[in-house]
Amino acid sequence: MSESPAPSTDEERLAQLGYQQELHRRLSGFSNFAVSFSIISILAGAITSYGIAMNAGGPLAITLGWLFVGIMVTFVALAMAEVCSAYPTAGALYWWAAALAKRNKAAWAWFIGWFNFLGEVAVTAAIDFGAAITTSAFLSLTFDMEVTKGRTFLIFLVLIVAHGLLNTFGVSLVRVLSDVSAWWHLIGVAVIVVVLAVVPDQHKPISEVFTEVHNETGFTFGGAAVYAVLIGLLMAQYTYTGYDASAHVAEETHDAARAAPRGIVLSVVVSVIAGFVLLVAITWSIQDYDAQRTTALGLPPAQIFIDAVGHNLGTFLLFICVVAQFFCGMASVTANSRMSYAFARDGALPGSRLWKKVNVRTGTPTNSIWLCVSISTLLVLPSLWNTTAYAAATSIAVIGLYIAYVGPVLLRRLNPDFRPGPWHLGKWSAAVGWIAIVWVALICVLFVLPVAGPITAANFNYTIFAVLVVVGGATLWWFASARKWFTGPKQNLIEKAAHGEQTMPTGE
Repeated sequence: MSESPAPSTDEERLAQLGYQQELHRRLSGFSNFAVSFSIISILAGAITSYGIAMNAGGPLAITLGWLFVGIMVTFVALAMAEVCSAYPTAGALYWWAAALAKRNKAAWAWFIGWFNFLGEVAVTAAIDFGAAITTSAFLSLTFDMEVTKGRTFLIFLVLIVAHGLLNTFGVSLVRVLSDVSAWWHLIGVAVIVVVLAVVPDQHKPISEVFTEVHNETGFTFGGAAVYAVLIGLLMAQYTYTGYDASAHVAEETHDAARAAPRGIVLSVVVSVIAGFVLLVAITWSIQDYDAQRTTALGLPPAQIFIDAVGHNLGTFLLFICVVAQFFCGMASVTANSRMSYAFARDGALPGSRLWKKVNVRTGTPTNSIWLCVSISTLLVLPSLWNTTAYAAATSIAVIGLYIAYVGPVLLRRLNPDFRPGPWHLGKWSAAVGWIAIVWVALICVLFVLPVAGPITAANFNYTIFAVLVVVGGATLWWFASARKWFTGPKQNLIEKAAHGEQTMPTGE
């Protein structure tokens, strides 16, 4: 797709890419950043998956592992942002793949889109299920409610339905809450860190915070401790997901060619720094490692808060996390529905005609919202039986999203005709891109490996099966049917003109 002269408005740039403005363009640059920062949500991912790293790797994986993974993810974010600046559309990743592929454009768009769709619904499922775990711990502390799998699942249902309703009817409220969410996260982290630094009578030796290794995976082979640390990196890698949201809401953002790439990169960088400070404070405050790792609350950080600063103050710190995770899930449903809408707009989802509809009054893809809510709920159903369901959901989210993230980056490296947008990496582009590609290849292998031994039906990592089902289904559908009719992104300006429809912009 060739570059035209620089457009003077967002709507003109979108028209150059073949689309009429349908979604309402209401987001500022800060709001765009806030959506991605809220979905990364260090008070969600880093808290709810903290137990994964406590079991696999310990403090080393939690603190230095967070920093290492954060640096690698920053390379991925930078490489994505450069492509986003050139193509600021809601379709984002799969649209970029179609634009950048030299051959088989439709096939690249199809498979990148399906990985993105898988990752989006899995990350929504993992975020709201993690929020349910945290809310269950909070209710246990405040109302002495017993934490059970069934109750946690019911809380998950309440949360995800609430997020669906907010995105359906509270469009203006969602925009305001996204901005509030960014400040809630930053101020909340500061409060938690100060309280954990000042109030506890004793702290863990600072050297152990950065170097201590724990292996509670059940594996005892030579090098098992190193293996545990690598598996424990899932905590950080899972938390650093969802920042593609800045790209998915590009058609709702002012000055999208600059604001969306900035949102992608800043959301990651701020999360790396703030998350590191938060995780050091929490790990420094551990009083009894094994007791807190196996707490009946089902959430180790909750027990760490209580043991370090007392019941009431610890419950208050947990409340900060509960609210942050509610915001996080709400933003995830927003981004998920936009990706689904864009994919359906191009005819790639079963029942696309239904999922691509935009509510004229609210300017939001209402049907896509509830499609995402429904599929995310199905992904969480195994939590009623499988003890590793949460870890599997996080792995699925990581693998699905990161393959979708890095696919366009690879294609950009292989396409000498790529013309950067106003936000670009200059001479650093190649180095950054190849580092991102290698890192994603490594984690795709790492996070389908067994997470606990001896391996049983109850602790089996079913990530590989979920990924294979989607890949296999998308492949079968492609060769049996889709390759005959799926041509990649459909430019709705062309479609509307062919039907004699008016194509006036609706941005605000």
